Amino acid sequence: MIRSYQLSIILIISFAFSYAQEVVKSKNGETYIILNCHMKKPKFDTLAYLKQFEANKANYINKPLSVLLNDMTQIQPKTAWPTTHRKKTITPGTSFKFCNMELSFHNSITLLIEWQDPIPRDQTKYYEQKNDFYFTNEERIFYGSKIIKDIIVYR
Repeated sequence: MIRSYQLSIILIISFAFSYAQEVVKSKNGETYIILNCHMKKPKFDTLAYLKQFEANKANYINKPLSVLLNDMTQIQPKTAWPTTHRKKTITPGTSFKFCNMELSFHNSITLLIEWQDPIPRDQTKYYEQKNDFYFTNEERIFYGSKIIKDIIVYR
């Protein structure tokens, strides 16, 4: 019994020293251990968060994109990619991605918005070239007034 108690004390002290931020010895010989006591933030689940908007798409269809963007309080798109169509003069939808540009090509989470009225391709191309696909405040204003036809979230 005493051995297991001693072993527990040794383990606790070892653990404390391995995570010690600072070890201080007082003048009377006592040792104090100051631990780093921060909690790790849980990882944010972007896909689950965006799937909620897809599940509640009825709240957003036939409304401007600005309504959806205002409800997305936890995360905002980082890039905007126009979808292609047989007619190269229109953009029927936009793929919004939530990662940095470099990661946009590797299994990234996408919020695909299909527009009620396709956007003229020259308008979307203007923003692509001006801001290198990044979703800036200019795009927020431009796309914000466009009416949503459908919402699809996928990885």
